[in-house]
Amino acid sequence: MGEFVAVILITILAVVSPGADFAIVTKNSYLYGRKIGVLTSLGISLGVLVHVTYTLIAVAFVMTYTPHILNVVKYIGAIYLIYIGYKTFTQKPVTDTSSINAINPSQALKYGFFTNALNPKTTLFVISTYTQIVNVSTPKIILIGYGLFMSLAHFIWFSIVAIVFSSIILRQKMLAKQVMINRIIGVVLCLLGVILLFAKIK
Repeated sequence: MGEFVAVILITILAVVSPGADFAIVTKNSYLYGRKIGVLTSLGISLGVLVHVTYTLIAVAFVMTYTPHILNVVKYIGAIYLIYIGYKTFTQKPVTDTSSINAINPSQALKYGFFTNALNPKTTLFVISTYTQIVNVSTPKIILIGYGLFMSLAHFIWFSIVAIVFSSIILRQKMLAKQVMINRIIGVVLCLLGVILLFAKIK
């Protein structure tokens, strides 16, 4: 029970802490609406399952080579964040979200999936949870359950974020200032990428 509570608390703290996931869901929700925002959230939750899967399949390998794995993910993730940050910063105002300017459902899933799957923060969170908190004697089915909970928690939280930022009143206000907001989000994503690029993974 103590292990279960610890996993829940750490997952909640990891999910609600601001980062690239929050930025991309906010952007897609206010620009393109609730459906796209929720699909982006679904992509994020699927990205979490990638981290859970490789950790469960090869825990010993992951523990041995964690610095190398994190460094590879770090550089790929940093470049990806800088790329989507630049795209967001330079994005032209969306005047008709039902037009060709709107992204399709598969693109929303892709943005969410890669933003999380290439996020070293999530990599470290999942690996640390399974190697530092969860007992080695914990049954496999419970370990899988923890992973599914992590994924579900991400989906629920970011779906709430999507619902909030796609609400009619807030969305209209944000759309009216979308150039400024996109530039802020773009700068934040680029800064996260640059910081990640030069960060030392211990």
